Amino acid sequence: MVVRIGERLVGQGQPCFVTLEAGPTHSGLESAKRLVIHAAEAKCDAVKFQIVDPDRLVADREQPFSYDVLVDRKTGKTETVTEPLYDIICRRVLSWDEWHELKRFCDGFRLAFFATIAFEEDLELLKSLGCDSVKIASADLNYSGLIRKAARTGMCVQIDTGNGSIGEVEAAVDVIRSEGNENIIIHHCPSGYPARLDGINLRVVQTLKSIFPYPIAYSDHSPGWEMDVAAVALGADLVEKTITEDRTTRNVEHIMSLEPDDMKAFVQLMRDLHVAFGEPRRILSDVERKRRISVRRSAFLRSPGRAGQLLSDLIIEFRRPGYGIGPDLWDNLHSMRLKSDLPAGHRLSLEDLVGG
Repeated sequence: MVVRIGERLVGQGQPCFVTLEAGPTHSGLESAKRLVIHAAEAKCDAVKFQIVDPDRLVADREQPFSYDVLVDRKTGKTETVTEPLYDIICRRVLSWDEWHELKRFCDGFRLAFFATIAFEEDLELLKSLGCDSVKIASADLNYSGLIRKAARTGMCVQIDTGNGSIGEVEAAVDVIRSEGNENIIIHHCPSGYPARLDGINLRVVQTLKSIFPYPIAYSDHSPGWEMDVAAVALGADLVEKTITEDRTTRNVEHIMSLEPDDMKAFVQLMRDLHVAFGEPRRILSDVERKRRISVRRSAFLRSPGRAGQLLSDLIIEFRRPGYGIGPDLWDNLHSMRLKSDLPAGHRLSLEDLVGG
């Protein structure tokens, strides 16, 4: 199934849709704009943010949250940081006017823009921005009221699944479909900042594809991009990767994000994978057909042949190239004869033969 995000299609037969996530890694409007510029230069399909109101979302302002930061690039040394979740979220807050300015900025680069929301009122902001897609966080997979309102907008609804069960994913999808919205993308999103290898469970991508007709995405929470390559190879139709100006920034998610020098290579790799996957059937190009003939074999005479001699009496050897009679045809031609005398080393062709 194929769904639409603005001018772009996502799903079966389409190139992998690449979303670069700047929501958790910007520190204000100007920082967000710089990340958008980097994303545009990388030629991705979309840039994503997170619309949050920490005063409404976090009841306990001292609720701790732990994540890893990169301390030393050369050694890979990391450090675990714990701070209030409220403080973390406060660093990514933008005003209504700033969101509109940022959306116009993205439009200037023809980048699709969408965001994860936390409250129903955020949907009004996305509608006023003219967004084509909205994302539901994995923590809200069971928040059917929010999911229902998102579905009613008619936008493409992307749902993160995190630690949710298959039953919870099915329930969320049923809510969206009950509102007449089939424009759905389901994300496999391993938890952790960064995610641990034994918790990534890439085979879930295949499981989701076997259950749902909708495009399946992979939201990567691991450093590097090896897991993204594997996810696309397993069938992911969309990948979402966090970006940063500096991986050593002491804030959540920077450690697993792409820096500017990596973004373009990452996007190009996702594009290259689509080309390299090709078609499920083996269809040879003209170039491949010509190339294979040069390495295949033809029948060559090891000793001279006489006019009228049966092919079955000839002493031949199969050598390269394969422009003459190949070994696959030879056994069907034994009753035929030579038209004329031929020297040793001659490459036999059908023009050399007459019927028996």
